[in-house]
Amino acid sequence: MQPIDLFIESRWALPMDDAPVLEHAAIAIDAGRIVELGAASALAARYAPRERLMRPHHALLPGLVNAHTHAAMSLMRHLPVRGPLMQWLNETIWPLERRCVNAQFVRSGTQLAMAEMLAAGITCFADMYFFPEEVARLARARHLRVVVGAPIVDARTPWAADADEHLDKAARLWDEYRGDPLILPCFAPHSPYAVGRETFVRLRRLVDQLDAPLAMHLHETQTEVQDSLAAHGARPLAWLADEGLLRPGFSAVHMNWLTDDDIDLAMRTGISVVHCPQSNQRLGSGICPVGDLRAAGVNVALGTDGAASVGALDLLAEARSACLLASLATHNPQALGAIDALRMATLGGAQALGLAHEIGSLMPGKAADLVCIDLSAPACLPVDEPSDTVVFAAGRDAVTDVWVGGRAMVRDRRLLAFDPAEIAAIALEAPARAAVGAAA
Repeated sequence: MQPIDLFIESRWALPMDDAPVLEHAAIAIDAGRIVELGAASALAARYAPRERLMRPHHALLPGLVNAHTHAAMSLMRHLPVRGPLMQWLNETIWPLERRCVNAQFVRSGTQLAMAEMLAAGITCFADMYFFPEEVARLARARHLRVVVGAPIVDARTPWAADADEHLDKAARLWDEYRGDPLILPCFAPHSPYAVGRETFVRLRRLVDQLDAPLAMHLHETQTEVQDSLAAHGARPLAWLADEGLLRPGFSAVHMNWLTDDDIDLAMRTGISVVHCPQSNQRLGSGICPVGDLRAAGVNVALGTDGAASVGALDLLAEARSACLLASLATHNPQALGAIDALRMATLGGAQALGLAHEIGSLMPGKAADLVCIDLSAPACLPVDEPSDTVVFAAGRDAVTDVWVGGRAMVRDRRLLAFDPAEIAAIALEAPARAAVGAAA
């Protein structure tokens, strides 16, 4: 028998590639990677594990991939959301950021967010916020996978004085972390309205030279599209295409206001779309046409956005919301099925972030980023299609076990990677931090 590190038996396994759901499944893991997935009875005869876990009422999935968030904004989740996006940003968020966001704020808020996301089954997240070097250091120290976006805007921010300094710091972040097994740097211009053409030209030269990924808020509101037409004579996506920025490795976040031409352009350029359904609903920003994008062959992922807008960093809730919104928008209950939403939350996210070769499905050779979800609660019974139960009944409280690269991060609902007392202290200080900033 082949010795391995870990052998997990589960009632169901959802591979998230083209393979069907497996019943009475097992997965063999060694040196942080998946060795084999298959029937428990067959695999048990082939492997001699150092650790064996029985999860007889659970669904085993790849770790969830949160393809867009602003992790440190977990310290702002108690703030009221007033007005549509731009009013809320101008009156609440941006003034507070100018007054109280610094490296310590980002460290505290990111630790709180990481603990929350791990407990919810999220093993990889894409971040876009100030002081990205702090996020990278924390993720490396806590063994969490992250695509860390260096924010780029033309104006002064808490992290940099102008576009020159943003670009310079972003390039240094790239140099420091490229090749890291857990940290993937990314260039993250905030939006078409926060970055001018000159900066985009310089950014394009830089990412072309480095072959680096890009992420940007795009087509989030109707006003953004109208302003682009007035300023450039083109919709934002078309303008960015003219500037040579659209390519595989580009994550377009939100994408609520799209025409058929926009969708065709997204398909032809190979970009991915990150759908943030709950944030869009709370801010009244719009609805991403997920069904049309997927039908056109565009990869779609899921993101939570920041906790300041959405409240909870809960990707299973985003999957449920995505299904319900798709049904409402199209008057078709089958517009987006639960299994499709879970693929968006796993393999779709991995593909958007350039990590599909490493994570996102239960494929031999990939990193053992895994989550077990308990489906034995009365609210989950009876189980017919486990994907439906996971999305529409279970919720993040049903997550019992989480691994990143084969390392246990959550065991029996107990968070191993963080000190609960430390996280509780951060949560208690959050309102005071933001209140001081808001009152300054």
